[in-house]
Amino acid sequence: MANTNDIKSTTSSAQQNGQRSEDKGANNSPLQTSQGTTTINDTVVAKLAGIAAREVGGVYKMGNAARRAFDAVSERIPGAQTSVSGGVSVEKGERQAAVDLSIIIEFGASVVDVARSIRRNVISTVEQATGLEVVEVNINVTDVHLPEENDDNEDEGKQLQ
Repeated sequence: MANTNDIKSTTSSAQQNGQRSEDKGANNSPLQTSQGTTTINDTVVAKLAGIAAREVGGVYKMGNAARRAFDAVSERIPGAQTSVSGGVSVEKGERQAAVDLSIIIEFGASVVDVARSIRRNVISTVEQATGLEVVEVNINVTDVHLPEENDDNEDEGKQLQ
């Protein structure tokens, strides 16, 4: 095992020679440079991924039935906002991120095509905005929204008023 003094002297001599680990390519992340480190909270990645997934045609809503029920109640509260990260779970390291999404798909949309578009959009958005490498986007289709469900929901809303 190396002596602590040996490690300090080796580090000092490397710094005196202008050699730093960032300059050697040991650290390939744009978030960690010789000028400092940038950290990104998981919620930032979750919001970006949620917005990117919602932009894809064929996605009716994000989340599962419980999330939809919560959103329906919160929409009736004046000034309340629906969370853009609902239905999104993120695991993030220093340079990489993995995203799990739960979606409700529109009836008639191709699950394969929608999932492909979601992956492409989420990866592009998160990588461009954060500099993190997105290693995977897992998609859980929790339900299919049927056109007649809109009619039922509108009737319920009229009865409550």
